[in-house]
Parts: sequence; structure tokens; C-alpha cells
Amino acid sequence: KSNCLASELAFLLEPSDVIAVRDRPLMLDCQVQGEEPITVTWRKNGVPLPTSPRVQVLANGTLFIQSFQKRKEGNDADMGEYDCAAQNRYGMLVSRKAKILLASLPKFHTHPVSMSVYEAGVARFQCQINGVPEATITWEKDRAPLNTTDNRYTLLPMGILQVTGVQKADAGVFRCVATNPANTRYSHEATLNVTGGTPRIYKEPVILSGPQNLTITVHQTAILECIATGNPRPIVSWSRLDGRSIGVEGIQVLGTGNLMISDVSLQHSGVYVCAANRPGTRMRRTALGQLVVQAPPEFLQWPQSVSKPAGGSAVFTCVAQGVPKPHLIWLRNGKVLMPGENVKLTNHNSTLALTRITLEDEAIYQCIAENSAGTNQASARLAVAQAKDLPAAPQGLAASALSTNAVQIIWSPPPSNISDSIIGYVLAIRKIGEPNSLELQEAISKSTFQQDVTNLEAATTYSLYLKAYSPFGASQPSHTIVVTTLGGVPTPPTFFTKVVNSSTMQVLWELPSKAGKAEGFRLSYRRVPHSDFQGPIQLPCHVNAHTVSNLEPGAVYEVKLVAYNGNGESDCSKRLVSLAEEGMSDQSAGGNSLCHCRDGEVSLGSIVIGIHIGTACIIFCVFFLIFGYRHSLFCSKGTQDSWSLPRDYTRQNGNPKDVANHPRVESLPQVVTQSLLLTTCSTVFNHFFHSYTFVSHFQVYVLVEVLDSILQNKYTIDWQVDFAIIHKLIDGKTIEDLVAKISSSFISRSKSILI
Repeated sequence: KSNCLASELAFLLEPSDVIAVRDRPLMLDCQVQGEEPITVTWRKNGVPLPTSPRVQVLANGTLFIQSFQKRKEGNDADMGEYDCAAQNRYGMLVSRKAKILLASLPKFHTHPVSMSVYEAGVARFQCQINGVPEATITWEKDRAPLNTTDNRYTLLPMGILQVTGVQKADAGVFRCVATNPANTRYSHEATLNVTGGTPRIYKEPVILSGPQNLTITVHQTAILECIATGNPRPIVSWSRLDGRSIGVEGIQVLGTGNLMISDVSLQHSGVYVCAANRPGTRMRRTALGQLVVQAPPEFLQWPQSVSKPAGGSAVFTCVAQGVPKPHLIWLRNGKVLMPGENVKLTNHNSTLALTRITLEDEAIYQCIAENSAGTNQASARLAVAQAKDLPAAPQGLAASALSTNAVQIIWSPPPSNISDSIIGYVLAIRKIGEPNSLELQEAISKSTFQQDVTNLEAATTYSLYLKAYSPFGASQPSHTIVVTTLGGVPTPPTFFTKVVNSSTMQVLWELPSKAGKAEGFRLSYRRVPHSDFQGPIQLPCHVNAHTVSNLEPGAVYEVKLVAYNGNGESDCSKRLVSLAEEGMSDQSAGGNSLCHCRDGEVSLGSIVIGIHIGTACIIFCVFFLIFGYRHSLFCSKGTQDSWSLPRDYTRQNGNPKDVANHPRVESLPQVVTQSLLLTTCSTVFNHFFHSYTFVSHFQVYVLVEVLDSILQNKYTIDWQVDFAIIHKLIDGKTIEDLVAKISSSFISRSKSILI
């Protein structure tokens, strides 16, 4: 197989469209080059053509039909689409389709019509016939060939005869004669009568026949008719509707106003305007006709033959242009290839991808481009190399950063017994996180085992692998490595948390906006107030969510997330997450309150609640420090056995009798020493802001009671009490009761503030 790609099948000559004549011989060419032996077969309308003494395939591949037939039974007729197929041991190649038509010439379907014309006027005759091939039309006057040397006579190929400046001698009988290889036919006769001299009255310009819509193929000749009459005789001119210049090259005016464009190109397509102007005035009449120029398919990119290992992938690309836009189909060994599990057609069939290649995929692949103007074909061969024929994958691949835009790649030289079979290396590189389609490849000499890759982006992580190539194909890829250019660590990731249930949370984060800006992420978490983090959990760069389960139900956790690359870790992002279940009730004395937290809001809600708790404590202590020594804002001389009402309470309620209805705390002296509260505030703030938790529930409970009383204006406070009295405030409550009361009081207040 070492030289199989150099001896591929290729057509030297393909069959072309032919118009055959009944009972005459016909030959269709099919010449092929490639590795012998080559077998050439023919198909008609997609079905193998049987040979016979009348139908033979010559030694050079040419199809010879001794006598072309048109039978009444359609199946026996020789007309149809023919193609030849050439096959050798590497596969099959199919030629373009050639249309074979039978020459014919039916009767005229449009005959010239008799007319009367003033002397010096304009006469026009037309006949039409559909012939295969198109018939050549000439004219006769009085049964003799018309003298076409007179420039007053204009013959157009569409079967039109124009006579300008009519004279008495032009009167007579006219008919047209159509001729092609099948037959010769004559139209009906038409008489031209020439009346007296042209009247001297004014006549506005009139276009007798304007341009017709015309569709032709490039390099053909286009003729647009325009003949006008009037008195005085109008002047005919041409323009394009889009304002572009018609040009001068290949442009010719036939007769008094017919436009002929030789060797048309795609640029000649457009709408043409014929204008008949009265001399010396702006009076004119116009007629429009559209010229559509088609172009058969032409390849801009051909599929290239390749050799691939079994299990690998191959991609063929075929890009064609034409007017109208060509339709592409693919053939494998002459049969239409349909998409399947390992066959993908993309980009409007211009790209054929084969995956998980096997020996059955070794074949000749053809791209057929078709449109209404013609067909074209290009081919390439896929050779499947066996593993024993391919070099081993490169070993010892390593990379290091040289600068912000360059890295260096090194690998181990191959063993000496296989180094001679290697013709080079290909290094594949892409930003980590990018799709494989954006992979860049760089060819490297066989004698090089070190390569500097430049023009990279700073602080960006790249993945790389290497392949060795021999004449049979590519090796398996080396192991993939990652390397980060110099320039810094990633930016800290922004992340969010969602409580799934009382023992499970989900962490979600935003991926970098550009590929390669992070090699991956590391996630750690700890239960508050424990100091040790669990993890880190290493996550790849394309993952942006992770679920942590088997946590302690209802606990508070701190979550930490960092992004990293080859230069190090980013600054960490942290969040507190409370796993408290929704609807948990407070069982302590003083009433029940519910926490109506929704999933996904627990983390944010717990932070907001914590902020409000800390803020309340700060406000209380500030007020205490400012007014505590003055005994003027809250102090009053209450009794020794109860809390006293504020002096303005009755004014606020408007009814002194309501005083009796307010709750009272029995056997509670007038309240707390300043030193105790100062100590309490200091301790609570210290633990709150450094540990995110309260160590002393007792101290918190005292603050809750006092703040609750002040905020609701239920009681005034006297700061004359001994520490031992505080125990009566607790009244035997357990720590669990205190925690429940703290949750009920502050969480409900914080939620009301949020609402």
C-alpha cells in the first residue's frame, strides 16, 4: 500500500451529452488511468447495461452502439442517461451522467402571419419549432433563399425575420425552413403587402416586439430583440435596470435595435431595458426583459485522499460553486452514501466525516455537484492502515512555559529501528475547554524533538498532544498534557449555593468567559464552628456545579471555592450555608414562629439574618454606652418586684386600663449591671464576627430579653441588679430552649425586615 495513493483511479475522458440519429452508430468515451487491472462497465439510467452484438464495450472503455434505436416500447429505446464505472482493487469510480437524446424535428408550432406595411415602415415575421438538436432556421421569399446581404433584413436565431425601411420590392410570399440532423421542415407561407408611401402624420413610438426573458449558460450567446415603429422613426437604445453599464466587449447591435451579447458571463445577468425614443424629444416607450445566466458546478476545494488507521477518523471536504447553487451528494464505490452512526454529513453536505474507521470503509469516495446547468464530480480514496504498519505514539511528552505567549514542548526520540519510517510529527494544541473543532495543528520535522509554540495568550491553559506520521498514516496520539503560559492566576470564581435537603447542598459557579482561563476548580467545605475543611474536591474546567451530600442535618457550613491554573490558585470565594429545614418550629416558651425559607435562598437568608443580629447588638451597645451612665433615657424608679411601664405608655395607648393587660415578669428585680452587659456585648461580638456563631447562649438570651423589651416599648429598664438575679430570668430553661427562642425572635424579625 505504500504507493497506492500514487496510482489512484482517475478519468482522462468522461462521456458527454450527445444527440443521436436513428439507425446510425453512437460512441461514448470513457478513458481511465490507475493501477491495473481496471474493469469498465456502463450503466443506463442507473441500471447495468447488458452487452450484445449491437452494444459493446471496447478495450479502451468506450461504449459503442452499432445502430441507435427508437422503439415504440420505451424500455427498448436507447435514449437515457449513461455513465461508466471504473473499478480496480482499491475501489470504484463513477463518471458524470451523459444525456443521450434522439434527434427529432416535429412540425412548426408557430407559423409566420401575413401583414400589410406602409412603404418605409417595419415588417416582422416569426416561426417557432422545437427540434432536437435545435434547428437552424433560414427564410425563403417566393420559394427562393432570401438575400441576406441586404442590411435591411435581420435574421434572429429564434426564428424571427425583421425588415426595416420596407420597399415595394419587398412584397412577396415568405416562409421559414428548419433543418437539423433528423429532418427538414417548411412553415406555412405568409404574404407581405406594401401599401403606398408613408403618411406624413405624426405617430408616437411603438415597440412592436420587446425583449423576452431568457435563460442561458455561460459562454453562450444571448440575443434580446427590440424593434420599434413610429413617425418619425424612433431611435432604439439599451440600458440595465440596476443602472450598471452594459459594457462594450462582446456587445453588438443587430439591425436597428436588437442587442447581442457574445460569450456571456455571470455578470451579464440582470434586467435589460429597451427604450424607443422620438428624435429630438423626451417622448419614449420602454420594454423590459430579464437575462439569467447559469453556470455549471465548479469545484473550489476537492476532497483529498488519505490513509488512516483502523478505529480513527477521516474528513473529506468538497466545496463547489455554480448558478444556481449546486446540490452535493456523496458516493462510496459508486453507491449513494447516506448518514449513519459513523457517517456524518455537515455544512450542506460539503463535509463528510467518517468515525471509527474499519476495513470496510476503505473505498473511493466521490463528491457529485449538480445543478440545472450541469454536473461535476471529484473523488478521493480512503486507505485503512493496519496497526502494524503505523509508528508508535510519541513518548515522554512534556511542556513548560517560556513567557506570557510561548511554551516549549519536548518529547523522547523514537527507537532507532522505527525512526526511519517516521516522516514527521504533528502537534495539536487548543485552549482547555475549547471544542475539538478549534484545535490547531503544527507540522514538525522528523529530526526535531523539541518545539517552541508562540503567539499564545497570557495566563491561559492549553492542552497538547503529539502524533508521529509515516507513509501509511498517523500513530495513535501521545498522552495529553496541559501547560499554562505565564501571566498570573485565574480570577476568583463567583458561586452560589442551593440547599437540596437538610443534609445535601449544591454549589454552582460561573465559568470563565474565555476558554483556557482556568485549568479547573477546587471545592472545600467545613462545618461551623469546626476549623478543618474537608476536601479539596478537584473539578475540571468545564464543570460548573457540584453536589455535596451526607452532611449533618440542619447544620451551618462554610463553602470555599478557588480556580487554579499552572501558575497557582486564585483568591478564594467563601459562603455560609444553613441546612435548617423549612418549617422548623420553635418550641421554647414565648410562642412559636416558623422559618419560611425557600430552597435556594437559605444561604443568602442566613447571611442577612446574621447581619441583622450583629447590627442589633451593635445598636444596643452603642445606646448603652452613650446613655448608660446618665440614667436619663430608659431609667425610672420601678418597684423591686416587677418591671415598670414607661411614663408615656398610657399616652401611646390612649387607655390607662390597658396597663393591666400587659404581660409582667414576676419576681424579677429591676435589671442588669452595666459591667455585666459590657462583658456580654464584648463576648458576643467577638464570637459573632470571628466564628460566625454564638458560644454563650446565656449571654445571647439576656440580650434577647432586653432588646425585645426595648424594641416593643413594653418595659423600662433599671440597671441596678446583681448577677445572681439573672438566673431567675432563665427560670430553668435548657440551652435548647434558649437556642429556639433566639431563632424565633431574630429570624422572624429579620424576615419581616426583608419582606
